[in-house]
Amino acid sequence: MPAWNEQEALPGTLAEVFAHAGDVDVLVVDDGSDDDTASVAAAAGATVLRMPYNTGVGGAMRAGFKYAQRHGYGAAIQVDADGQHDPREIAVVLAGLHEADVVIGARFADKGAYAVRGPRRWAMQLLAGTMSRIGRTRLTDPTSGFRAANVAAIDLYARHYPAEYLGDTVESLVIAIRSGLRVQQVPVEMRPRQGGRPSHAPWKAAVYLVRAVFALGLALVRRWPAVPPHAPVVAAPEGVRP
Repeated sequence: MPAWNEQEALPGTLAEVFAHAGDVDVLVVDDGSDDDTASVAAAAGATVLRMPYNTGVGGAMRAGFKYAQRHGYGAAIQVDADGQHDPREIAVVLAGLHEADVVIGARFADKGAYAVRGPRRWAMQLLAGTMSRIGRTRLTDPTSGFRAANVAAIDLYARHYPAEYLGDTVESLVIAIRSGLRVQQVPVEMRPRQGGRPSHAPWKAAVYLVRAVFALGLALVRRWPAVPPHAPVVAAPEGVRP
């Protein structure tokens, strides 16, 4: 769970995760917050990994995957600290690991009423169409951060998860696909953030997604290591620890 200045939303989010996700370990990566994010997370029962300064979501996620790799986890799932990802859907996303290496909890996939409009929606549709062709599967929400990864994906991302700006969205999917991993989506219902302030105003979110289109082009021309074809798909066992 990457978190930057999320002291307001974290208590409720963590309480829901522990209530609805079963027997889990929760790692909060405090990404250089200047509020009480770390202490609030620890008080709620999470393990806290503190970054020395703000690295962005990509940097926080790479740290999280390194932690999962070093501690031998069979599956990992990213859940936003702001409460937009409904913890009741964690089991749904993890179950997708029976069929794929990386599973996206997708909005706009015939479930829920989450909607965006205007330039932001147009950019997301362009990204979705492009990523669907690259991955040879239907991907309606490539910018969703609600994702699960099996052992093969954890090992790949611990070494190569993009830490640069915009890398945590579509580029991380390009890395998985170009490395031979299977990427699929499952429909989930998402919510408005449950507290705190969004990191981007609506117009900034639209600019972010337009820039993501350019980042996608750059990701496609870079070369990524191939994952051995025999790398197993790890099913999410009962009591899996996100």
